[in-house]
Amino acid sequence: MKKRLLLCCLFLSIPVTSAWAQSTLKIGVQEDPDFLDPHRARSFASRVVFPSLCDSLLSVSAQLHLMPRLATSWSWSADNKTLILKLRPGVTFHDGDAFNAEAVKFNLDRARTLPDSPRKNEISSIEKVDVVDPLTVSIELKQPDAGLLTQLADRSGMMLSPKAAAGDVANNPVCSGPYKFENRVVQNSITLKKFENYWDKDAYHFDRVIFRVIPDATVRLANLRSGDLDVVERVAATDVAGAANDKSIAIAAVPSLGFTYMDINIGSEPRADTPLGRDARVRRALSYSIDRDAINKVVFDGRYIPADQPFPPASPYHVDRPIPRRDIAKAKALLAEARVSLPFTVDMNVANNPVAQQVGQMVQAMASEAGFSVKLRATEYATLIAENQKGAFQTTIKAFSGRLDPDAYVRQFVSCKGGQNDTKYCNEAVDKQIVEARSVTDENARKSQYQEIMKSFQDSGSVVYLYFEPRIFGVSSKISGFVPSPEGVIGLSGVQRRSK
Repeated sequence: MKKRLLLCCLFLSIPVTSAWAQSTLKIGVQEDPDFLDPHRARSFASRVVFPSLCDSLLSVSAQLHLMPRLATSWSWSADNKTLILKLRPGVTFHDGDAFNAEAVKFNLDRARTLPDSPRKNEISSIEKVDVVDPLTVSIELKQPDAGLLTQLADRSGMMLSPKAAAGDVANNPVCSGPYKFENRVVQNSITLKKFENYWDKDAYHFDRVIFRVIPDATVRLANLRSGDLDVVERVAATDVAGAANDKSIAIAAVPSLGFTYMDINIGSEPRADTPLGRDARVRRALSYSIDRDAINKVVFDGRYIPADQPFPPASPYHVDRPIPRRDIAKAKALLAEARVSLPFTVDMNVANNPVAQQVGQMVQAMASEAGFSVKLRATEYATLIAENQKGAFQTTIKAFSGRLDPDAYVRQFVSCKGGQNDTKYCNEAVDKQIVEARSVTDENARKSQYQEIMKSFQDSGSVVYLYFEPRIFGVSSKISGFVPSPEGVIGLSGVQRRSK
């Protein structure tokens, strides 16, 4: 029977009140963002911070519906090649400049032309952006793009002040969100201050928000229990049972779109010039050596779902099929067929947090039984991403927060010029299929096309999927109104401190 997750969530039933002075909300996060520039950022940690800092044109609700944000409405032309956005009036950036159609044009043009922008591929279907009037934008596409609206609800649709964008955006972003940037201590904290001219300021109840970087999930939870934090993200699955008995906190969990996977470098860089990078049989052998069920049981207390694809059970694009079982005999046979001398050394990058390292250690032990000698290298996550982007890796265990539309994955990870295609997989025939799938709106037809795309991609073995992860948050019992998001982001609208 198919294990389909319902996209529902646990709401905290604590009375909402506005009488209590709110002061500062402290949030514990696992990693420090790479950039605070939405058009350059790649890390999931940046997506956690951005909803408080930078409004986007659209947003995604906790029920995974597209919602208005800076754009109040949108409509398509009959041929689905022109998108008209109506913009919210009375919005200002943190520097006092007005948000308008000119600002939207500037930001979309910046996101799709900035040399190091991962957003370029996300919105590559845009031909040009025109200002119709101060509160109306026309976006003309090269071809229909069913996934564009989803991209405009994420970092591609986040708006920076055009005037401030000439400065150091990565370290001093000026957006139009409910909170404005105050300061950052790298690898320690990011502090935001309430923006008093925000268009929806009454929905935000804290004077300041501090994101504290604490890589260890157990330490984050301990800080929550002691009262040093108000909200923590990514509670360890093994800590959930114990936390459930603590009345000072509540666990808020929801099935997510996110997953963890292993990138394998098959590009032209020197680090890819090994049997692992050059022979799909070696990559398949590594995959066969891994017991995904065991990882779930040991590391995640059986709360995660083993994966062999990027589309979770909650997605209509999920393919219902058995997860490949561990097969050491097959792995050894593939290595013998590829004439690999054993033990074969593989360098594997992992994030410097305990959960990622535990997963890496399990993969290391399992792979050794097939003849691999896996050398683990733990590093800070932003550094890990930067090295991946440069091709300075053999294989890396990474996580992706997932997206509402499947094109947002395949365009970034599968297409030849994908902004997050670190493996450097490239198949021009598949690129053509991706463009064709983008123009289809019928869900069943799209599902068939994405199945074909993913089969070709997965045959390369350049990505090994490991597991789907729920989003598990810890929230102080003194906080009300928090709604966990399947995307893993933290929205603060309606979040309050209850009265004494």
